Amino acid sequence: MTLALIDYGAGNLRSVENALRAAGADNVSVTADPDAVRRAERIVLPGVGAFAACMGALSAIPGMVEALNERVIGQAAPFLGICVGMQLMADAGEEFGTHPGLGWIGGTVAKLEPDDPEARVPHMGWNDVVPSVAHPLIVPGEAYFLHSFAFTGADPAMLAATTSHGGTVTAAIARDNMIGVQFHPEKSQAYGLALLNRFLDWRP
Repeated sequence: MTLALIDYGAGNLRSVENALRAAGADNVSVTADPDAVRRAERIVLPGVGAFAACMGALSAIPGMVEALNERVIGQAAPFLGICVGMQLMADAGEEFGTHPGLGWIGGTVAKLEPDDPEARVPHMGWNDVVPSVAHPLIVPGEAYFLHSFAFTGADPAMLAATTSHGGTVTAAIARDNMIGVQFHPEKSQAYGLALLNRFLDWRP
């Protein structure tokens, strides 16, 4: 099995790569090559930083967005987005203005505005992951979060999990062969490794 871990200068690549290998992946290709993405059986898009900068970096790789659309949307390759990689699945992000995303799952990435003044932004630390719909990759547990913006407005059928940080916050979204998680599996110890292992075995 070939797994493409996309290198667009906006992810914690080595930590994610190490976690994937620890979860059982034996052929991880860290790549910025659209043709490698087209050949991959599974695709992981990490991401750390601002939505616009990450989308800009991804779009700046000639043919990469087209390859992702071809392989993920057109050919239904299993896909995992992590943190900003999950947010890029949205229609748009509102960090430093409104910027288009990949448009794979309807919704917008907006600034966290907790109802509880004690809840600080960024949301950083361990929080419960609470499944919203039945999904083979998402189970209850605790994961590590670090973000200031969150996915909003997703179709309830595509809202896979929530967490609580001064109110309900999207923790995972899913559609068909795609799943995105706001938390960091590579930093979530046993819970994160188990999720990555399930992703490696997933046959959507």
